[in-house]
Amino acid sequence: MAKTSKKEAKSEVSLVSDNPDIAKPRLVKLIVKNFRCIGPKPVEIDLNDIVVLVGANNVGKSSILKAYELAMSQGSDKAKLKKEDFPNNTIDPANLPEIELHTIVYDNSPGDRWIETLDNGESLVRERWVWTEEDKQPTREGWEVAANAWSVNVPWGAPNVANSRRPEPHRVDAFDPPDIQAKAIKDLLIKALKDRVKNLSGANKEEENEYHQLLNKVKELQKKIISETQEQINAVNKELSFLIEKVFPTYKIDFDAKPEDDLDKTITLFKADPQLLMGPTDGYLSTVERQGSGARRTLLWTALKFISENNQKEKDTETVRPHLLLIDEPEICLHPTAIRDACNVLYDLPKSGTWQVMVTTHSPIFIDFSRDNTTIVKVERNSDGDIQGTTVFRPDKAKLGDDDKRNLKLLNLCDPYVAEFFFGGKVIIVEGDTEYTAFNYIKAKKPLEYKDIHIIRARGKATIVSLVKILNHFGSSYSVLHDSDTPFTKNGDKKNPAWGNNPNILTAINAKPVETKSRLLASLPNFEQAFFGEAIETEKPYNALATISEDDAKFKIVETLLQALIDHNAEIPINCAEWTTIEDLQVKLDASLS
Repeated sequence: MAKTSKKEAKSEVSLVSDNPDIAKPRLVKLIVKNFRCIGPKPVEIDLNDIVVLVGANNVGKSSILKAYELAMSQGSDKAKLKKEDFPNNTIDPANLPEIELHTIVYDNSPGDRWIETLDNGESLVRERWVWTEEDKQPTREGWEVAANAWSVNVPWGAPNVANSRRPEPHRVDAFDPPDIQAKAIKDLLIKALKDRVKNLSGANKEEENEYHQLLNKVKELQKKIISETQEQINAVNKELSFLIEKVFPTYKIDFDAKPEDDLDKTITLFKADPQLLMGPTDGYLSTVERQGSGARRTLLWTALKFISENNQKEKDTETVRPHLLLIDEPEICLHPTAIRDACNVLYDLPKSGTWQVMVTTHSPIFIDFSRDNTTIVKVERNSDGDIQGTTVFRPDKAKLGDDDKRNLKLLNLCDPYVAEFFFGGKVIIVEGDTEYTAFNYIKAKKPLEYKDIHIIRARGKATIVSLVKILNHFGSSYSVLHDSDTPFTKNGDKKNPAWGNNPNILTAINAKPVETKSRLLASLPNFEQAFFGEAIETEKPYNALATISEDDAKFKIVETLLQALIDHNAEIPINCAEWTTIEDLQVKLDASLS
């Protein structure tokens, strides 16, 4: 057989352009309505390489994962709905389940009639899937721009063609039974092995490997067999139609014996049901489903880590279908020391360009501000009872610089729970360990009064600026407490860089959205001197804890400060300044020291 280049072999229509200089289509938005607990008010999810869904229990996070899987699965049994997937377990023609997907494209492969030009110059294609019955495939529709209406004619043609380059979903539920969890792990490993086979190099970079040569040979054989047997096929159709017409007049039979477009389905590289065994090296190996839940979950992360590391080695992803990992509560059954490693695995998966991840979590450890490819969406039930999804963080919109990312990465390492505020409550940023310890002691003494307060320890003024940028984007009200420090060092002969950071904090706070409320307070000149009346040089957190636990007056002063940070209208204690200009802060500092 003559050798064929990869470019020559790729002739079928696909979401991906034949021109390697044209970027792959980019999924940017998922819209869900009338699905499970999600009602007629649409829930919109901004998509990214990594999407983290946070929120309380029973607000629809898992339903969003399932919806994304459905949109990627048309043609398979996964795309069929059960009665309980319809709102209120009722099939209401006026409120049918709908899932809409928005894709940015970089050429006209879907067809010009489907392409809408956005204000920023990008080209958008909209599709949706509608379910009218249970246990049936959905109807796929495309948004026809000129007609300003949905049409059963669709961009990119048939589902098998369109799906050939959409991400293939891999769903991992939090509480799947053992056999389902085992199957999910095996499926992930089989996909990784198949991708490795597809990426095996030929004699040179432009030459197909043996796997793709096999696919082309099978295609040629299919066409030859169909061509040579067409006469027999026509005869069978005629005879079957003659027989069926005796029972159902005017009916006919058409045996649609055409070549399979997706040859990956017809060629099996490994046996249908491979066994994955696990156990001690010198003992009995049992199947994964017989292992404990912790062992199965650990094996899942081991498989994902293998896939991530394998992906980094493969540079040619042109022929590999992208993958979509949909995982519920990845922190379940993981030892605390394994959670950070699991987080790194998730964030590393998309680096190859062939994986996307959507995760639901109740753990702030799975939120990493320092990454460029992450969207954090808060899912909640509003006062009207409707489910809504709000994008609370995107790095491109938060406008984090390299210094911000470095600060946040270091802070994540020091305090893996820094992102806890995304899960709700009032937010207070403090500069150091001393005030963090003091405020948390007060919270512990009065848990009911301060149960919904999140104290974020910035560990430095530069990191305060980075956190403020995130909170401005988050759109929630917050307060900041920092040490004013002094304009000059103790000797008075050098400028104090700590004082020089104060304007940066003010600038960041002044950049907040109009609707966001904030309060900026400074301890004059530092927390220990302002509220304990002495400069403590060593073991500051311990000394603060000892002081407020033994001295009721000091306890009340610090509690007054905490209340002022919670309630922006509350009175502030002495030696504390609320300031709006650096000159204003200087005047208040001088007054406190005089």
